[in-house]
Amino acid sequence: MADKLLGHVVIIGIGLIGGSLARALKEQGAADRITGVARSQQTLDKALELGVVDAVEQDAGAAVENADIVVLATPVATINTLLNTITDHLPEHCIVTDAGSVKGSIVRAARDALGDRVGCFVPGHPIAGTEESGVEASFSTLYQNRRVILTPLPENNADDVQVIRGMWEHCGATVVEMPVDEHDTILAATSHLPHLLAFALVDFLSARENQQEIFANSAGGFRDFTRIAASNPIMWRDICLANRRQLIPLLNEAQSQLATYASFLETCDGESLEQAFQRAKQARDELPGIVASALGLPQPEEDGGVEE
Repeated sequence: MADKLLGHVVIIGIGLIGGSLARALKEQGAADRITGVARSQQTLDKALELGVVDAVEQDAGAAVENADIVVLATPVATINTLLNTITDHLPEHCIVTDAGSVKGSIVRAARDALGDRVGCFVPGHPIAGTEESGVEASFSTLYQNRRVILTPLPENNADDVQVIRGMWEHCGATVVEMPVDEHDTILAATSHLPHLLAFALVDFLSARENQQEIFANSAGGFRDFTRIAASNPIMWRDICLANRRQLIPLLNEAQSQLATYASFLETCDGESLEQAFQRAKQARDELPGIVASALGLPQPEEDGGVEE
């Protein structure tokens, strides 16, 4: 499917995610026309200036009236409103998809907004991004050798799912499918919890009286671990709230794990602490190979770990 032109693609939200999709599709010549939609005229002007899209529109309803594919690349909390805005303007043949990090709440919103037409909505999530935001931060290779998860609905037409699969394959992504609940459980563990922990650590340390000295003396490990705490706080607030049913149990388990580690320290149980660290190191050492296998890439060379 990745060699088939996509027609008129309307991307609502042309920041890092939507802008990078637009850049990739334009670079590949994969769409007849790409229209970007944003609330800010400044963003639209910048997208045109950078050549990210072919045309721009502030009115989402007007933008989708002749669309073949509509991509919702806005923050999770805005998608419900957007779906209600565009529903009555969608052409009969149009396929709608999204790039949200949470699928359960978005699917419920799609069912409420689209009703009997929910079959035109193919939920998706590219597992890619940076801590940067805005159309200026977008780049055409963001999705190369990255995984995109589709969570098709029972009402979806198989051909529509293939079209959306092909759209992401044009960008160099590996596309997989899984149920909505499985997606939200996995992403709670691999994305939402790490972001929450990074925010929590920086918030905790920044409130200490000696925080200037702490940060001034931070090394690479601290910066690596906390890099994602530089992400958009509003976006991550909405993601964590939307996926709270899966996130809260994981957070409670993580707190229990930390309590266990604290008990090792209190009792000077170096053996148990080392065993825990060894298990974690082994799992982390295996991670690049697991990811490479999942993406069909060559196995990476060992990097020898990190020292400070």
